[in-house]
Amino acid sequence: MTDGELRDSLLAAARGLSRARLNVGTAGNASVRCPEGFLITPTGMAADLCRADDLVAMNLAGDAQGARAPSSEWRFHRDVYLARPEAGAILHAHAPFATALACQGRDIPPFHYMIARFGGSTLRCAPYATFGTQALSDHALAALEGRCACLLANHGMLVFGRDPIHALDLAIEFEVLCEQYWRTAQLGPPQLLGAAEMAEVLEKFRHYGQPQPGKAP
Repeated sequence: MTDGELRDSLLAAARGLSRARLNVGTAGNASVRCPEGFLITPTGMAADLCRADDLVAMNLAGDAQGARAPSSEWRFHRDVYLARPEAGAILHAHAPFATALACQGRDIPPFHYMIARFGGSTLRCAPYATFGTQALSDHALAALEGRCACLLANHGMLVFGRDPIHALDLAIEFEVLCEQYWRTAQLGPPQLLGAAEMAEVLEKFRHYGQPQPGKAP
């Protein structure tokens, strides 16, 4: 993608978080990998008011270029790009159900097979640390090990995908799972899938949406 296309795609995803009610006002942030590092949404600006030239270019050393200051959460964006080469875009949201679970400090257990969509049999909740700190970034990286999404305690959700629109789709799916888990927990502890059942689903998800030639998925 050209720089302009990357900027347009990132803005579309950031605005998509707002339209889906995963973020309200200036909450959350979004970034996309680029050859020099990454582009990230500016601090203190609602996505709907942000223009392409408001996005901030950063290198992987943490240096920023542009008229705006980068999101205060730029550290975990930078660190995920450094640690996870498959990450092409990262979204952070204060989505209602994800945040409710994060405020309980709960991992999400294998109550539904779609947990495997995110790379493992659970979705972890990273310990709390003040926003924008290296400690928060370190906790997030540990919670993301083998996963493409996690909760951040007393904070919200963090998701990465291969590009901004893919990351947005994953963030919406993650929030749906959080809502489903919250709702079933109102009825009592949910029935959980076992290790063998989740292993079978994880194997299926290795080729999810990509059927092999000549074979039905």
